[in-house]
Amino acid sequence: MENSERNIRIPSDKMRSEFLRILINSGFEKQKAEKCASIFTLNSLEGVYSHGVNRFSRFVKNTIDGFIKPDSDPTLIHRTGSLEQWNGNLGPGPLNATFATDRAIELARENGIGMVALANTNHWMRGGTYGWQAAAKGFVFIGWTNTCPNMPAWGGKDPRLGNNPFVIAVPYKNEAIVLDFAMTQFSYGKMETYRNEGKQLPYPGGFNKSGVLTIDPGEILETWRPLPIGYWKGAGLSLLLDILATILSGGLSTNQVNSCVSEHGLSQVFIAINIKSLSNFPAIDNSINQIIVDLQKSLPETEMGKVRYPGENVVQIRNANLKDGIPVNKLIWEKILSL
Repeated sequence: MENSERNIRIPSDKMRSEFLRILINSGFEKQKAEKCASIFTLNSLEGVYSHGVNRFSRFVKNTIDGFIKPDSDPTLIHRTGSLEQWNGNLGPGPLNATFATDRAIELARENGIGMVALANTNHWMRGGTYGWQAAAKGFVFIGWTNTCPNMPAWGGKDPRLGNNPFVIAVPYKNEAIVLDFAMTQFSYGKMETYRNEGKQLPYPGGFNKSGVLTIDPGEILETWRPLPIGYWKGAGLSLLLDILATILSGGLSTNQVNSCVSEHGLSQVFIAINIKSLSNFPAIDNSINQIIVDLQKSLPETEMGKVRYPGENVVQIRNANLKDGIPVNKLIWEKILSL
């Protein structure tokens, strides 16, 4: 998000304090409010505005409307080996996801690999948050969530699938390699950000009313016909992620999550892998580094271009926003202040 007449810069401390104030006034006890405020601020600080500051007002509204239960905590349903099933009890999605990630890590410490399947939870906001969380503790992370029906099956026109965000994270040096992506070419949050900024998408992201691929985010948000990644491959992957999240958690499937406004009652999966328990652990850093060095030898398609690994620019964005403030659409910030 670039500076423009539409945007202002908000220091991260100020953003977090405003989030905290609003969450406490919306029914959160202080400790949970602090955790949620920190997650929303960090997402914004690291450039994921679509699932940070831009989504905060909707999160508050869903809490006030009763879809998010600020005082609820996850409860254990069943355990078998290194796999556990939990009920999120409609608690705050980011807090439930943080808990589930930590629990998967604990299971991985004991068993080498740990899985937590979470039913009856809420939108987890930025999926990459939990990849960075696990990688910071030295664990590989794989996780995904289902969503409301917001993407047509390949060859269909009406939304039957979810864009089901998927995350893979691997510890790398002092940071991580983190791949965080929805099954649509652009997430709905990303398209809303482009629309709010008055910008076109860099690549076609879905179909307009005439069934023609378009780079206009407003047209796609109107038709609810986003383009699956890899066309039929993304649609197929979405279906299988939904099936796995549903059967592993014992929760709702995408077709049962019938409201895209509140989008509650979701099913999610969190997997942690303890690479320190592997026989080749001493060589892993070198193996990853060789792969990344080779990747960065790629010939860029433009003179000033650079080939990056997933998550490489997060540190740069984080430091810039810490220095200059987080860019926020003026209207969005005014709405937040009025909550």
